[in-house]
Amino acid sequence: MFAAMLLCQVLLATAVFAIPTSKERFAQRLARRAGGFQHQSTPRQSIESAPVDLELNAHGNVSNTLYSTNWAGAVLSQTTATWKSVTGTFVVPTPKEPDSASGPHYATAWVGIDGDTCQTAILQTGVDFNVNGDSVSYVAWYEWYPAYQFDFMDISIKAGDIVEVTVTATSTTSGTAMITNKSTGQTVLHTFSGQPSLCLYDAEWIVEDFTQVGVGLAPFANFGKVTFTGTTATTNSGSFVGPLGATLFDIVQNGQLLTSSSVDCNSVTVQYVGP
Repeated sequence: MFAAMLLCQVLLATAVFAIPTSKERFAQRLARRAGGFQHQSTPRQSIESAPVDLELNAHGNVSNTLYSTNWAGAVLSQTTATWKSVTGTFVVPTPKEPDSASGPHYATAWVGIDGDTCQTAILQTGVDFNVNGDSVSYVAWYEWYPAYQFDFMDISIKAGDIVEVTVTATSTTSGTAMITNKSTGQTVLHTFSGQPSLCLYDAEWIVEDFTQVGVGLAPFANFGKVTFTGTTATTNSGSFVGPLGATLFDIVQNGQLLTSSSVDCNSVTVQYVGP
């Protein structure tokens, strides 16, 4: 698998820094508070098994697809400390309420290191998609699990923006999370130190149903489609690796398949297929 991944090599893009207005920062705070709860991106939660019809209909290559209650996307895993940096770029979608439900619904897209085979810590950054009726909002965030998510205040996000997300582990207990809105030129960066130790086993491009702290999984939004392009995982030796050969994950809740994930040499796509 590792040899196949090395066929897809890409370079990281250069970021441009900008600061939004105080009005935009205030709008971001309101967007987060509208949820009325703390929330957290968590390690992958498995399900014991998926119904046979899901396994037959989800993908042509079912042997490389696993199911989860909260993660959809692609994961490159190794059994030794391997990964130093993960990056991806996606167009911010317009979420909708599922056909079968109304009220607040949520989804989040992120890149990260660990959380699959190593579940003790995760370095990650991404964008939340929030919808409630006709109201749609977005929040850029960073997290070093098991801490909660923290908002990036100095960046604005809207539907259709092209966003690049990158995490870098400078050691097993330190690193950075960076988000660049390529449509506006804004970039934000957070530096971590003294954190719970990463394994550096897993590199990830994920759409997640995040956890409402003290409640459980949030109502999952119809996010449409998220395609991570320019998907690169950098190894400790400095090699650039694409997602080809990654294990795919899809979300199943209450016996229903909600996502369909696919991967090629330079991209990871997660499509909402639920109600």
